[in-house]
Amino acid sequence: MKNNHCYCVIMAGGSGSRFWPVSTSAKPKQFLDVAETGRTFLQTTYDRFSGVVPQENILIVTAEKYKDLVFSQIPQIQEQNVLLEPYSRNTAPCIAFATYTLLKRDPQALVVVTPSDHLISDDDVFEEVMGKAFEYVHEKDVLMTLGVLPTRPDTNYGYIQAAGGKNSWLQNEPMPVKTFTEKPDRELAKVFIGTGEFFWNAGIFIWKASAIREEMEKYIPEVTGLFEGWESALGSRIEADFVARAYTDCPNISIDYGLMEKTDRAWIYPVRFGWADVGSWDSLYVNISIKDKEGNACNAKNKLIEDSSDLLALTTDSNKLVAIQGLDNYMVIDTDKVLLICPKDDKKFKTFIAETAMPKFEKYR
Repeated sequence: MKNNHCYCVIMAGGSGSRFWPVSTSAKPKQFLDVAETGRTFLQTTYDRFSGVVPQENILIVTAEKYKDLVFSQIPQIQEQNVLLEPYSRNTAPCIAFATYTLLKRDPQALVVVTPSDHLISDDDVFEEVMGKAFEYVHEKDVLMTLGVLPTRPDTNYGYIQAAGGKNSWLQNEPMPVKTFTEKPDRELAKVFIGTGEFFWNAGIFIWKASAIREEMEKYIPEVTGLFEGWESALGSRIEADFVARAYTDCPNISIDYGLMEKTDRAWIYPVRFGWADVGSWDSLYVNISIKDKEGNACNAKNKLIEDSSDLLALTTDSNKLVAIQGLDNYMVIDTDKVLLICPKDDKKFKTFIAETAMPKFEKYR
């Protein structure tokens, strides 16, 4: 189902801090080719959804400071389709902004909302799934999320329990959502997988713009109330000032926590295409990196790695020799400004790089 009422909203305003020091505040990961595919995350996402909805119906929501980056990487996009956030306030305000914008343009809009940093294979299967999902939400006022069949007890993903019983994983049709669990520990993730009822939360949503508006105004009025007057403000000469005032008081809240975990209209569509949420160095290592027999991944042409295992070593200088000895489960990231050496552990890394917020490190952020 690819028609003029189908739209895509790409969320591309994040800071990408978990890919520091390659990803910086000036040029975060969505504008980089971290996966070395030849296209940036944003370009890959735009290309993917160009096969799902009319290209003129793709909107990108990003931070004001990334406006030029968006137009340099997606020069064909219409200016009115780049929505600029003055501040980062997580996904709920982002989706509210995009929803009201689309409702003003097309009250019948059917929308897929997607992050900009996913890698998806099996494009034909993906497009077929999207077509079926659009048809489903066209017929029913449900809020659909895609659920990926888990292949391991990964603690970096959220999990969704389907209401289809122990054979949920065998289903090829949408089902009601029973529960959401955000990033369980490894033992609980093992239990989830063993039940056959749980899926990874892909963070890709499909719904009617009118349906998500109703649920947002019901469950997150602290967000939607700030957009009062959107009918006349959005798309007008006062849009920037209107959005700036709304975001000034907007809470930092995700659509999952603020709405999807509370609504009784949440449905899940189990999918089986190749998928990876490349949100951190560890996820890049697990999902994409080519590893040797010791589990070491290194992108350098010239390397000497001994007595090491499960290592991620990346350099932005392809001519540099990378020589490492005696490191297990570490990551070594080398850029022109920063050399990072630390355990390959998302939680420890997040705590560690928080120190870069100090004024003396500003030029490295």
